Amino acid sequence: MTSQAIDYETHLPGGQHWSLRLRRGTTLRLTAAEAGANVGLLMYNPENLLERLNLPDTLKCQHSFKLTRGHCLYSDMGRIFASIIEDDLGWHDSVGGNLNAGHMVAKGWQPVSFQAALNDRTQTGHDSFLIELAKYGLGARDLAANLNLFSKVVADDAGQLRYVPDHCPAGAAVTLRFEMDTLVALHTCPHALDPSADYPRRGVDIALGTAPPPDENDICWAHCAENARGFANNRLYHLGAAR
Repeated sequence: MTSQAIDYETHLPGGQHWSLRLRRGTTLRLTAAEAGANVGLLMYNPENLLERLNLPDTLKCQHSFKLTRGHCLYSDMGRIFASIIEDDLGWHDSVGGNLNAGHMVAKGWQPVSFQAALNDRTQTGHDSFLIELAKYGLGARDLAANLNLFSKVVADDAGQLRYVPDHCPAGAAVTLRFEMDTLVALHTCPHALDPSADYPRRGVDIALGTAPPPDENDICWAHCAENARGFANNRLYHLGAAR
């Protein structure tokens, strides 16, 4: 990280979950502790939990199938929750979805319960999100399409999606700058298309800090005209003229 200050660091092991309300102007840097990490991520407006991450609009307005440095993460109100200001990988998956119990069975990953293994249980991304969201009064109906940081999924000529196993080396990092107060829920459960023979446990290092506010010369602001309009929507929101 170059121009951002770091105020807090922690480690989240593989197969775990975490959440926090991050203020406007803070940064979240995630670093893969092991190769092949995956971080499922959802975002909500803590002042209005009905406003949440909208990946279809995020892709549509930035004319992209993948997300990387220079891209913004949009809410379903046309505002920007966060910008990707640093990225070592050049590709984060936005279409692969979330690991659920059916995927576990199909892969032959043997379910291990909390009673049998405590925190080493084989947690699904679906259940991880529900546990975190319950802390804020949210549930299954509040789930949306999630981002999969560190993972890459490509489509062939027939439209079949394929997971790229060697995409993320250990030490790869991505940094988000928050453009409005945002409730973040994330997990380190495997990607739904991960072909590993056994349930993989790949954690991430988390660093929280602050960054200067962006202007029209910022790489994310200037990426496309739609992003400039997104930042204008944020400015109006922070003036208190819109909900």
